[in-house]
Amino acid sequence: MNRLVVGNLVHRPLRSMISIFAVAIEIIMILSIAAIMLGMLSDQKTRTSGIGMDMIVRPGNSTYLNGVGGAPIPIKVGDVLKKIDHVDVAAPAIVQLTTGSAVENIYGIDFDSYNALRPFTFIEGGPFQTPTDIIVDDYFARADHGHKVGDTVEVLKHPFRISGIVEHGKGGRKFIPITTMGELIGSENHASVFYLKLDNNDAATEEAVKKQIKATPGMSDYQAQTIDEWLSLMTPEHLPAFTAALYTVIGIAVVIGFLVVFQSMYTAVMERTREIGVLKSMGASRLYIVRVVLGETGLLAISGIAVGIALTYAVRSALHLRFPTLSFYLTGPWLFRAALTAFIGAIAGAAYPAYKAARKDPIDALAYE
Repeated sequence: MNRLVVGNLVHRPLRSMISIFAVAIEIIMILSIAAIMLGMLSDQKTRTSGIGMDMIVRPGNSTYLNGVGGAPIPIKVGDVLKKIDHVDVAAPAIVQLTTGSAVENIYGIDFDSYNALRPFTFIEGGPFQTPTDIIVDDYFARADHGHKVGDTVEVLKHPFRISGIVEHGKGGRKFIPITTMGELIGSENHASVFYLKLDNNDAATEEAVKKQIKATPGMSDYQAQTIDEWLSLMTPEHLPAFTAALYTVIGIAVVIGFLVVFQSMYTAVMERTREIGVLKSMGASRLYIVRVVLGETGLLAISGIAVGIALTYAVRSALHLRFPTLSFYLTGPWLFRAALTAFIGAIAGAAYPAYKAARKDPIDALAYE
C-alpha cells in the first residue's frame, strides 16, 4: 500500500506540489502571524523590565498598554510622589504610539530622573543638548543602512538630531525630551505614567507605597502596580483583539489548506475511478481504499508541514535583514500547534473524497471512461 501511495503522488507531480505548497502556505501564515504578535509582546515585556523601575503609576481610567492612554497626568504629581516614604525616584514619561514607517512607542522623558532609574549605557554621544535632540538605541541605529550621532531622523513628523546611541532594552528605541513631546502632542506639563524607584522593593514596602498613594488627596483613583504585576498583564489574553486576530488568520489558513487538499484529492479520486474498481474487484475493502486516499493526504500534509516550517525560518531571516528591530518569536508549542492544525485540516479535506472512493461500485468503476 505504501508503494501505491507514493506511486500515486509521483504520477501527478504538479498536483502533488500544489497541495504541498498549499499546506506550506498554511503553516507560514499561522507561524508568521503568531511569531510577529508574540514577538512584539515579548519584546515589550523585555524592554519594560529594562527601564529599572520598581512600580508604575497611572490614572485609574488609563489602559495598561503603553502609548494608548495619552498624557493625562499633571507633571506636578511627580513632586507629590517623591514625598512618599520609600520613593527614591519618580520619573515622568509620555509614551506615544506612532504608526508612520513602523508601529512603535516613542518615549518622552525627563533625562535625569529616567536615567536615575537605571543609567543609560551610551555607545556613542550623550544626553540631550537641545529640545530637538533624540536618543536612539543600537537596534534602531543599525537599521535602514545605519545611523550615527549627528544624523537627523523624523519623529512625529518633526526632525530630530541624534545626540546619543545607547544599548537597547530600556523601554523604547527612541527617546526625546518630555517637554518637546508634550508640545508636539498638545499635552504640555503632563505625563502618561510615572516610573518609581524604591529604596527597597520587597513586597511589604511596595504594599506600603501603594497604600500611601491611595491615601494621598486627589490620587485615590490612581493605579499603582509593581513591575511584576504589570508584566503579568502582558499576555495574549489581556491584549484587545489579539486572540481574535490570531485565530482569524489561522481560520483563513485552515480554509485555504482544506479547499486545496479537498480539490486535489477529489480530482485524484475521479481520475483513478478505474484503478479503484480494479482494486475492489481484487478484494480491496472500503477501509483499504480509505487508507490509500488518507495515506496520500497524510504524506502530502507532512511534506507541506516540513516545507512550511523551513520557509518560515527563511522568512524570519529575511525579515531580520530588512527590519532588524522586528521581533519574530518562534516557539516549540506554536510549531506543534501549526503542524497539528495543518495536518488535521488536510485530513478533513480528504475525508469526503476518501468516502466517495470507498463507496464506488466495482462494476461501475471498471466501466468508467
